[in-house]
Amino acid sequence: MPRSPVVIGLISDTHGLLRPEIATVFANVSLIIHAGDVGGPDVLKQLGAISPVEAVSGNVDDRFDPMLPMERSLPVGNLMLHVSHGDELGSPTPERLLLRYAGDILVYGHTHKAVIFRDPEGRLVVNPGSAGPRRFKLEPSVAILTVTSRTADARIVTLS
Repeated sequence: MPRSPVVIGLISDTHGLLRPEIATVFANVSLIIHAGDVGGPDVLKQLGAISPVEAVSGNVDDRFDPMLPMERSLPVGNLMLHVSHGDELGSPTPERLLLRYAGDILVYGHTHKAVIFRDPEGRLVVNPGSAGPRRFKLEPSVAILTVTSRTADARIVTLS
């Protein structure tokens, strides 16, 4: 019997701002993963009202906050997801993350640029972009990750 898909909201670089449309975009997710630069506990509290949250610290967060480790790995369906902010790599790229971390799905932030990349072995790398204050002339965005058994797909959702 096929398993139901697991739908996860991916968010990063909120920098203390949680845009109101995120509640609508993440309305049907079973988990939210925040890839750092949260910008304070209020953001996590508001996200937690939508769905359970797993978060990591970014370079603007308190690196000693036990609620915000530098990285996390967690099973999603039959796959392993790894999340870190990416600043530990200097200028993170999908290729650098793939070299550094194990996992079927790698999630990062820091660059504010939304990216979906799949390597030849099928590993998926996602940067949901920045959901916080607009910077670098980039559109604010988040991502929706859908995992069905051993398959993961992501899509970027641009925020207004």
